[in-house]
Amino acid sequence: MTQNVFVIGLGLIGGSIAMACQKAPHTKVYGYDVSQQTRELAKSLHVVNEVVDEIIEGAKIADIIIFGTPVNATLEWLEELKDWPLKENVIVTDTGSTKGLIMAKGKELQECGITFIGGHPMAGSHKSGVKAAKPHLFENAYYMLTPLKNENEEKVQELEQLLKYTLAKIVKVDAQEHDHMTAVVSHFPHIVAASLVHQLDAEQRHYPMTTLLAAGGFRDITRIASSNPYMWRDIVLQNRQELISQLDLWLDEMDRVKNILLSNEQDSIEEYFAIAKQVRDDLPITTGAFYTTYDLYVDIPDYPGVISEVTGYLAEEHISITNLRVVEAREDIFGILVISFQTAEDREKAEKCISKRTNFEIFAS
Repeated sequence: MTQNVFVIGLGLIGGSIAMACQKAPHTKVYGYDVSQQTRELAKSLHVVNEVVDEIIEGAKIADIIIFGTPVNATLEWLEELKDWPLKENVIVTDTGSTKGLIMAKGKELQECGITFIGGHPMAGSHKSGVKAAKPHLFENAYYMLTPLKNENEEKVQELEQLLKYTLAKIVKVDAQEHDHMTAVVSHFPHIVAASLVHQLDAEQRHYPMTTLLAAGGFRDITRIASSNPYMWRDIVLQNRQELISQLDLWLDEMDRVKNILLSNEQDSIEEYFAIAKQVRDDLPITTGAFYTTYDLYVDIPDYPGVISEVTGYLAEEHISITNLRVVEAREDIFGILVISFQTAEDREKAEKCISKRTNFEIFAS
């Protein structure tokens, strides 16, 4: 018997899940997107087996419905879904990065006799849209499920059985725990990165050269500030209480740092950085909540053609890169070539490739 999966929203996340689900046996994947162009692309690129032009058309035949839409749009669709002609045992899930409001709506659906299991695949890409979708996007990433406390375990297992074809690490957590943890490791760091950029903007009005000096480490630690502002507007509003709590803790931490500096004690200052280094170095290397690059730093001498030489070696071994930049390159000194990769495996291959062909110093981060 064929299992019908219906994916609503065929961007990067929805499209990638749709492609992964096609690997499941006896499964047919239907897709819908509000954009006709996206629907046509999804069909031509084989992101789904079939597209539907009307959302009800796909919903009424679906055994599992997956919303790959932004949280606000998902909330609106879930309200409409209450009146859709659904199969009796249909399972509905989403992919949103905040779960509080979504699970409140899921509770309403449960009261209507509809199974809703919240979901959040914690991976992304530097690209967006259906053209960027790929079946292995979530490989080795965490895929968090937030079922209601009284949810039928068989339904949860049925959804897990399908999602295992994403090759993600599926974990179950409470919705409130989810929103707290993602606030700590993803949402709040975006606010910090944005605030640092705002501070730089204010400084460069008086010291214009500051921006030029920010091309190295500052650019690295504030990379996430370049994320979509509309998406982050919604995330911040949806998870505002958790973020307010994190801001309070951050202000306390900054007061602690200020007091350490006021004390002017070398040992206390060194200890502060030492503890931070240890904690950071012990962090697991895995795919996080949003797109992460795998960077390789190469000390290169400054002579004509050195960058094309390095990238040529990678091309010879068919190693793809996602970004390339020079942190520092001046006459008579070594510059730092930063090469970004999609996966840790690609970075490891690149490190071996360059090491066996050059004597350049290389380190990963």
